[in-house]
Amino acid sequence: MLSNHGIWRAAGRALLAICGALALSACSAHYAQVPARLALQPYGRVALVTFSTEQTDRDLSALATQRFAEALLASQSGFELLELSSADTALQRLAATGNVEALAQAIGREKHVPAVFLGHVKASGVTPRGRLSATGGLSMKATVSAELTVRLLSTTSGGTLWRSSSAANGTVGRLGVSGGALPSVAMRDPNEAYGEMVGELVRGVTRDLRPTYVKQ
Repeated sequence: MLSNHGIWRAAGRALLAICGALALSACSAHYAQVPARLALQPYGRVALVTFSTEQTDRDLSALATQRFAEALLASQSGFELLELSSADTALQRLAATGNVEALAQAIGREKHVPAVFLGHVKASGVTPRGRLSATGGLSMKATVSAELTVRLLSTTSGGTLWRSSSAANGTVGRLGVSGGALPSVAMRDPNEAYGEMVGELVRGVTRDLRPTYVKQ
């Protein structure tokens, strides 16, 4: 019969063997890079117009546009990004008509770019949500949500070359009441919640612009 010491030694050797096999398996695994579905290098020069939004969400629109531009430049190279403000007189007039095809063509004529990114960001106000438990406890939270839609349009025809959208939610406050205990309240700066949502929105819409890796 094996002693306890012998059993532990045998178990240790078996564990080392398993770990070694796993290590060899990990070392032998190869990952191949799959190019981004949307490559910007062939365009050479691409324009980006500040995303449109409701009147009250200008700060959110500017932040979303900035983060989107940063994501483009971080994920790909070999192209020039021309950032345009929607406050430009000519662009503002065309944008107000809602005719994105005409807007894209006008940008092509004025800025000499083959394609332009146009987007729209929409955010909700603070929405309260509540739930009453079977024991009489009450929990409430205040949430905000946002949606981002982006298109790449040809400045020659005005046609859509690519489009993507994403949505995100965030919590800005919580309230909990249970039995006779004092209510617990947790509040958060709405700007911080919107900032996190913008990051999530941009990651969602730029997924086709980033290369991926597959195990071979």
